[in-house]
Amino acid sequence: MSFSDLFDSGFKKRNEDHFASIVRIAMDDGVITDDEKAFLDRLARNLSISEGDYKIILKDYKSHPINPPMSYDKRLERLYDLVRMVHVDQINGDPEHKLLNKIGVGLGFHAVNVKYIADKALTLVNNGVDLDTFINEIKNMNR
Repeated sequence: MSFSDLFDSGFKKRNEDHFASIVRIAMDDGVITDDEKAFLDRLARNLSISEGDYKIILKDYKSHPINPPMSYDKRLERLYDLVRMVHVDQINGDPEHKLLNKIGVGLGFHAVNVKYIADKALTLVNNGVDLDTFINEIKNMNR
């Protein structure tokens, strides 16, 4: 096996674990809504999750470990990516906020603050900011 095969395998596994974590968050209330399903479909495509792996993960998402990013900057990067996906899917209103609040908690943001973080993240993405601006604005939102 070549070095690139090892990298691809590890990258694929990390994407599957990340996807399974998001499925676990979506299943927190026991139901995947149509909006959440559309988001999961798009997320699976973006993470290169095959249709077969998608079905397996949906059926057995608890078998994958939850691996939230360790660093605050990595959590913000992942939040940025996910908020942009929710925004592109045009999930609006209350379903958008519920989904982002769940995702925020799953990424390791404190449940007390996640509503404010999600609101700020949506505003920033709606305004078309880049990743660096997004990270800076979220880090400094209380100043």
